[in-house]
Formats: sequence, structure tokens, C-alpha cells
Amino acid sequence: MAIWKEQVAPRKEAAPVAPEPVVRPVVDALPETLPGFEQPRKAAGRASDSKESLIASDISIEGKIEGTGHVRIAGRFKGDVHVQGNLTIEAGAKLTGGVRANAVVIAGEVEGNIEDAARVELLESAVLSGDLKAGSLTVAAGSRMRGRVEFGWDEQSTSKPALSFGNGSAL
Repeated sequence: MAIWKEQVAPRKEAAPVAPEPVVRPVVDALPETLPGFEQPRKAAGRASDSKESLIASDISIEGKIEGTGHVRIAGRFKGDVHVQGNLTIEAGAKLTGGVRANAVVIAGEVEGNIEDAARVELLESAVLSGDLKAGSLTVAAGSRMRGRVEFGWDEQSTSKPALSFGNGSAL
């Protein structure tokens, strides 16, 4: 009995086919028109091309902020803030220090003086402990303040300033 191995030509398997490249169409839509995209809210009078710096709600910082652009504080900041832009203090946030900014919107707490602001807005949850000097002041019902206030006065104006309230009425 003879034992031998039969020589069989190896089978050629088909070469793997490379997958077709995925071609995705170019989307010309702006991000705010895409589903699930949430546009950040803009403060009144804010330039659309200006940048905003944020101190998040779980952050505490001590120091000094100076520069141009907008600043939003949602956490705690101890020190002076001098910006050529807008300053927003979110509800639950606290700023301890002096403020110089174009516009100041307060929903949280500020312990310190606000000087030379063109506009200051105290929202319902605002607490201000310090003096305030501004071109205009808007006060919402429920906000609290302890300090001295000067608003509506500039070097050229000698007319009586108007106080506006959150409900649209004025004195």
C-alpha cells in the first residue's frame, strides 16, 4: 500500500475588497440651524464678534481681571474687575472687589463698588453691597442693595436723572 499525498494546486481566494470611501456632502448650514445645537445667549448691547471669558460655577479665583472683552462670572471671584466690555454676575455667583466695566448685569452677589459703568442692571436675585456710579440703572423687583447710588449724571447733563424699574415704569 502506497501512501502519498496528492498534489493539489492551492485555491486562490478572492482578494479582500477595500470598502468604498465614505463621501459626505458639505453642509452649508450654520451651527445654530443644526438640530441639537444651542446658541449661547447674548447680553443686550454686546458686540457679536467680541469674546467672553467665563469663570464656571465650580471655580473660585482670587486675583485681578483687566482687559477688553466680556466677562461672565458663575463661580466666586475675589479681586478687582476692570474690563472694557460687559460684566455679568450669574445667579449664585459672588464677586468681592471693585468693578469698572461698560455694562454690568448682576443676578448674583457683589461686595464692592461699581464705578463708571454706562449701564447697570440689578436682576431679581441681585445683591449689591457697595456704592454704585453709572450712567443708567435698571432695578428689578426683589433685588437688594446697600450703599450709595449715583446714576444719570455726566459732565454735560444737568437734567434730572430717570430711574427705571424692571416693570418698565420710571420716576
